[in-house]
Amino acid sequence: MSYKFLAVLLLGILVSGPGCNPKDKSHSVLKSTVENDSTGMGIENAFAQIPELPIKISDESFRPLRDFRSSDLQKALEAEIKSDPNLSKLISNRKLCIGLVDLTDWETPAYASINGREMMYAASLPKIAVLLAAEDAIHKEELEETESLKSDMHAMIRYSDNQATTRVIDLLGYEKIERVMRDAKNEFYQEEEGGGLWVGKRYSKSGKTNREPLKNLSHAANAYQVCRFYYRLAFGRLISFDRSRDMLEILEEPGIKHKFVHTLLKLAPEASLYRKSGSWQSWHADSVLVWDDDRRYILVALIEDSSGEQIAQGLVVPVERALNSFKSR
Repeated sequence: MSYKFLAVLLLGILVSGPGCNPKDKSHSVLKSTVENDSTGMGIENAFAQIPELPIKISDESFRPLRDFRSSDLQKALEAEIKSDPNLSKLISNRKLCIGLVDLTDWETPAYASINGREMMYAASLPKIAVLLAAEDAIHKEELEETESLKSDMHAMIRYSDNQATTRVIDLLGYEKIERVMRDAKNEFYQEEEGGGLWVGKRYSKSGKTNREPLKNLSHAANAYQVCRFYYRLAFGRLISFDRSRDMLEILEEPGIKHKFVHTLLKLAPEASLYRKSGSWQSWHADSVLVWDDDRRYILVALIEDSSGEQIAQGLVVPVERALNSFKSR
């Protein structure tokens, strides 16, 4: 537990503890001070801006991610990433796709991307689509939420277990997964938007396939739609608030400590990480929602390169520099 967290907790007790009248003038002044701190990193700001996930927000207040595209964050991200000649070459060849959402001020997020709508083979990352379809089926009582199913869903995400994933896919069927991805409430796969999340093959060598129509990929994603998945999840907007909370719990505490997680465990060992990654041959993908008093952001990367593991590890630091540059403007 960090010093800052303890200070925030103490401040919370002072502001809203027993015997404190919310209508009292001194309480209002202190609360106003907390909420209007402009440093971005101070104790007061941290107290005001770290809600528990998923964040409760009214239907009227929730806005789609596309509304928050930020030219300033875009410039900061491109300046950091394109300064590396190797990364710049991968970007030019459309072999590196990045999506970034700054949630420091969660009421006014900021989104930027590089090749954000370029769909790529994403190995195990699209297992989040299977997770969403399974939660949807449980919610609609199409599947019984058995202990066996819950165990497979955890293994599918936390440890990327292919056998567990295949069992869940077989229970759902490809049509169900596609229907949930295309559903008007989700729109995680849209041909006119460059595709998106897709699972059309079991994670095994056998079985029929249902490949997506744009590039004939079996397990696909683009950075924009993966960012949307985490963004909507963070606000409890996938299926229901309770189902979103269930999915966050499954995504938390990743069991495989590579790519983004390898670096984040060094930079922010106390942060909550909600994550799914994937690798196959030269294709490497990672996605994470980072949440603590200093870091609140979504990062997605799709890479086609034999050194993709190392590239993913190395992306976190320049991305955080971009975020800090953006927030200091």
